[in-house]
Amino acid sequence: MTIKLFLEDPYQRDATATVVAHTAEGGIVLDATVFYTKGGGQPGDSGVLSWQGNRLAIATAVKGEGDQIVLVPSEPLSLPPVGAQVMQQLDWDRRHRHMRVHTALHLLSVAVPFGVTGGAISATHGRLDFDMPDAPEDRQAIEETLNDFVERDARVSEGWIAEAELEAAPQLVKTMAVKPPRGSGDIRLVRIGEETDWIDLQPCGGTHVARTGEIGALRLGKIEKKGKMNRRIYLHLDS
Repeated sequence: MTIKLFLEDPYQRDATATVVAHTAEGGIVLDATVFYTKGGGQPGDSGVLSWQGNRLAIATAVKGEGDQIVLVPSEPLSLPPVGAQVMQQLDWDRRHRHMRVHTALHLLSVAVPFGVTGGAISATHGRLDFDMPDAPEDRQAIEETLNDFVERDARVSEGWIAEAELEAAPQLVKTMAVKPPRGSGDIRLVRIGEETDWIDLQPCGGTHVARTGEIGALRLGKIEKKGKMNRRIYLHLDS
């Protein structure tokens, strides 16, 4: 198991860790990592590992066997040996932009109240696919709603709920844009706003900013037709 430091503190930029394994493909498994693993539309983090005067660029992080996270080197260079202690450092600007975009997409799922069928995140923009037959009529109204959410500087927090508890309180599911998977144990919830006055509440395993004001100004991008009942909406960071 790799301890997910990025869930404990998404603002942690570096940490020491111990190499516990190498993969057949040339990846590195640490006992704990600040590198977010690719998933849920969010890219894996990039950065650097250093040890005993050596440096190795990391291109991304992906899921490995069981609960392991595998760091994928940018080049096929010598790996830190198993048992070595390494310092891991994120490409923080890229990660922070992913956090801003990811939280902004949660806001988009509120501003456009239709079922979400897919999504993707980059360091400059993101997109969501909505189960909706027609494109929204008022782009400006959506953009104004999004930037109002940002200007509120609402708190972004997380909590956990047991699957059994969720089953016993089905009314909670009505507040979630996405239904959580069954059989995965406790479910992580991300809330935007306060417990009694929230903007959004949904299951999510990604990294987010602490407050919506940190996202900065947002700009609505292209709206594309992707099938009879699907519209793809792009959302851009202004800076």
